[in-house]
Amino acid sequence: MLAHSHGQLWNASQLGRSMGLADKTVKSYLEDLTQTYMIRQLQPWFENLSKRQVKSPKVYLRDSGILHHLLHLDSMEALGSHPKVGASWEGFAMEQILRKTASSEAYFWATQSGAELDLLLFENGKRIGYEFKYSENPKVSRSMRVAMSDLRLDALRIVCPSDVSVQLGDGIEVIGLRALLG
Repeated sequence: MLAHSHGQLWNASQLGRSMGLADKTVKSYLEDLTQTYMIRQLQPWFENLSKRQVKSPKVYLRDSGILHHLLHLDSMEALGSHPKVGASWEGFAMEQILRKTASSEAYFWATQSGAELDLLLFENGKRIGYEFKYSENPKVSRSMRVAMSDLRLDALRIVCPSDVSVQLGDGIEVIGLRALLG
């Protein structure tokens, strides 16, 4: 069930109902899986904004191989056509960046009106935003511009699987994961 929730907001009540368990039991299981490093709970970042913000964490299986196994994806072709391919990419790229930066302050940000940021890190006093796009040629969205402005980001990196590295101006760049980890 968690594999199908990968990269989504955590909702213990909904998951508990679908499994016939109390939400407290499901929360306890999630905590156990988080403590064993199987699951990452990415907490939301709160700003004192006039916008209603999301307050539930997002959940990710930290090992993409386990995620793919639980989703019965046994080939790149199967992954490429699966509805979770973008979420799989997001979780994989996020884990690589968090491993490299060793950041203890990692969050996501989202508003009830739909603006969001996949990952917010604080690096050397700077606010760095990350968006993960499983696309060869990702574009800047309205949501990214809102996050850039509302969160006063010093930089926004749109991370994709290609080998591209392009500055788009205004502190926004599209960069391939390999180049970013370089």
